[in-house]
Amino acid sequence: MAEAERIIGTPDIPEAAGAEPEQTDQNAAAGERSDAQGAQDPAGSQGSDSDSGSAEAAAPAEPSRGKRRIAVLFTVAILAYALDLISKMIVVAKLEHHEPIEIIGDWLRFEAIRNAGAAFGIGEAFTVIFTVIAAAVIVVIARLARKLYSLPWAIALGLLLGGALGNLTDRIFRAPGVFEGAVVDFIAPKHFAVFNLADSAIVCGGILIVLLSFRGLDPDGTVHKD
Repeated sequence: MAEAERIIGTPDIPEAAGAEPEQTDQNAAAGERSDAQGAQDPAGSQGSDSDSGSAEAAAPAEPSRGKRRIAVLFTVAILAYALDLISKMIVVAKLEHHEPIEIIGDWLRFEAIRNAGAAFGIGEAFTVIFTVIAAAVIVVIARLARKLYSLPWAIALGLLLGGALGNLTDRIFRAPGVFEGAVVDFIAPKHFAVFNLADSAIVCGGILIVLLSFRGLDPDGTVHKD
């Protein structure tokens, strides 16, 4: 009987064997689908990574541009201030209390004078007021520098800042006293007021600002039309 049962039961074995390959085929199909999805996902993840990377690269572009413009502003200001300071030191040491030096005949000469007024000798009775105005200009320029994205504006404001610092240094440290000091002027064209390099920087910066305003260019780099 045992032998008969063994012989009768043998037909069930192929069915069991056939079920295993079917299950194996299903697992293989599932593996193929997962591989296909895995092949697609890296591309999507790389796309999202590239998009986020480009956004992150574009984000610091504006701040870095603003930092460069601020660097230009202070570089121009330091250069204008240094030239004015050095020229005044030379004039005080070599030219003051001496005869004027003729540069182009009577048309241009160097003559050391002390000016208690504003630029070109204007308003000598308001020395303290001009000192306060110069200090206020410096503060305004420093605050405006935070929104500066225009190179021409950086140059113009740098000239204004350097010139204001040059004359303010004289107001504070030269005789007759603090905030009442007389500015050293030495450039004397014929039929014109005597001035210095700080005055020249202020005038050039002001002219450049007027031209930029006429063109509609703002300090932040935008262009407007009235």
